[in-house]
Amino acid sequence: MEIAVLYSGGKDSSLAAYILKKLGYEVKLINVNFGVLNSWEYAKEASEHLGLEFEVVKMQREVLDKACEIMLSDGYPNNGLNYIHKQALIEVGKKYKRIADGTRRDDKVPKLSLPEIRSIEDKYNIEYIAPLRGLGYKTINSLVERIFIIEEGEDIKKADYEAEIRHVINKNIFPKHKQSRIIGMRL
Repeated sequence: MEIAVLYSGGKDSSLAAYILKKLGYEVKLINVNFGVLNSWEYAKEASEHLGLEFEVVKMQREVLDKACEIMLSDGYPNNGLNYIHKQALIEVGKKYKRIADGTRRDDKVPKLSLPEIRSIEDKYNIEYIAPLRGLGYKTINSLVERIFIIEEGEDIKKADYEAEIRHVINKNIFPKHKQSRIIGMRL
């Protein structure tokens, strides 16, 4: 069974892809990009360590602009990131009927509620799978440490939604946090 994993090259989306592959899915790594930056290249590089097929899905610039407006209006990124994530699921769902991501229990964003998930699944006839949703950061970090070689830091080049958003709005509305990127495999 084919499944598209929304992929940034970070430890969470890499772990989700790894687990789904072990469960027998035919995993396709999908990086959502708006064409503002070539940040997808970092995800492609990380994907090569996983040995999985990689694809870039170019989203409409209007989605990015609306997300930026939401963030600037709120003064915080949460609602804008959730908006992009929903739109990414919908866009990727036009090609793939099973979609997964690396969202986890402790995430603040992107985080969709169960009614939002059901609505997207029903409206667009897709299956949404979040294999890390029940796992906390300690468990995820333990698994990542056993499976991957990663680099971490606040300035890691990564291909998540934030990269292009930061470039567009050039305003510090994101709280500082560590980024991660897969640079190899242990297993």
